[in-house]
Amino acid sequence: MSETVTEQASSALMNVYNRFPLTLVKGKGSYVWDDEGANYLDFTSGIATCNLGHIPDSVEEAVKEQLEQLWHCSNLYHIPAQKKLAEQLVKYSCLDQVFFCNSGAEANEAAIKLAKKYAKDKGWEDRTEIVTFTQSFHGRTGSTMAATAQEKIHQGFTPLTPGFRYLPYNNIEALKQVHNGKTTAVLLELIQGEGGVNPANIEWLTNLRDLCHEHDILFMVDEIQTGMGRTGELFAYEQFGVDPDVITLAKGLGSGFPVGALLAKKTVAESFQPGTHGSTFGGNPLAMAAGLATIETIMNNSILNEVENKSRWMAEQLATLKQQFSSIEEVKMSGLLIGVQMKEEAAPLVTAFREKGILVLLAGSHVLRILPPLTVSQEELTTFITVFKEILQAKGANQL
Repeated sequence: MSETVTEQASSALMNVYNRFPLTLVKGKGSYVWDDEGANYLDFTSGIATCNLGHIPDSVEEAVKEQLEQLWHCSNLYHIPAQKKLAEQLVKYSCLDQVFFCNSGAEANEAAIKLAKKYAKDKGWEDRTEIVTFTQSFHGRTGSTMAATAQEKIHQGFTPLTPGFRYLPYNNIEALKQVHNGKTTAVLLELIQGEGGVNPANIEWLTNLRDLCHEHDILFMVDEIQTGMGRTGELFAYEQFGVDPDVITLAKGLGSGFPVGALLAKKTVAESFQPGTHGSTFGGNPLAMAAGLATIETIMNNSILNEVENKSRWMAEQLATLKQQFSSIEEVKMSGLLIGVQMKEEAAPLVTAFREKGILVLLAGSHVLRILPPLTVSQEELTTFITVFKEILQAKGANQL
């Protein structure tokens, strides 16, 4: 049974999550089951983590095989699967070298450290700032929280880690402030997830990238939510036509196993040498087996093409709903990263979906964040659209 509010308050667990009244105990494919046996169509994918659905067969097989061989040995020794996964990530990206860690926040921490070290190695003692953008989200560690340009994330944790400067997202005029003689890097999401599923404007992004090139400012892209096929390409930067110096990955990389990665151009990666960075569990054999099976499954099948087709169908169906119901203000999507902006607060819709057996999320107060697995079936997508229409009708949403 799910805990009541009173039970949560007296729990041995710290009260850091506003949990839904649901206890999940099993998952397979696009579905999860609760402790009472009810099943739910999971259009959260563990917040864009289970991109191949829950317990994909290929990943399960690889992890089971690794479980019988070696769980942990530390990075003082060579780990074959680590080398293989790094080679695959390099093969399918514009980057040259990889560092493995355990989460997205750790990957961004590593990027922040790398940017600082790169500036020092260049002899740029005055370059101590990293520019990030309003409504971003880069993590909840000390530095990544400071990198996150949202005041609500900062409340209660001041003084923040210094060295970050915030500029408005998608604002061409503000780009004049990027290069002030102190900037060593910019860090941004190409599609802001927590900020409301907001994509970067191509003109703004291209100008930003050119500005970074001109002044030797590192262009670092946070692909923690957008990477591993979520947008229809393995990495979102491919769709935006930019060439990053650094990208960070996590979430979908391990199909649910904790793994993060920092990818960088060789000239940048060289600033990390033995003793400058590391991780006890980063790149451990189990996570590497999961990551390797994940990327091989994505790239050796037609999954990316399927994402494109499914995304196109979803865009058409959601556009039809928008025409029918005035409560839908805007549909924002790239691949199967979908945001539906409502004219009223969206939290009641999350509850209504759950009561009808579908799990969705919020991205800000007015945006439904919809993240089906990349392997979602046409039948499951159709079920979602049907239920969405039923919910809007039941709530008396104004039909046009």
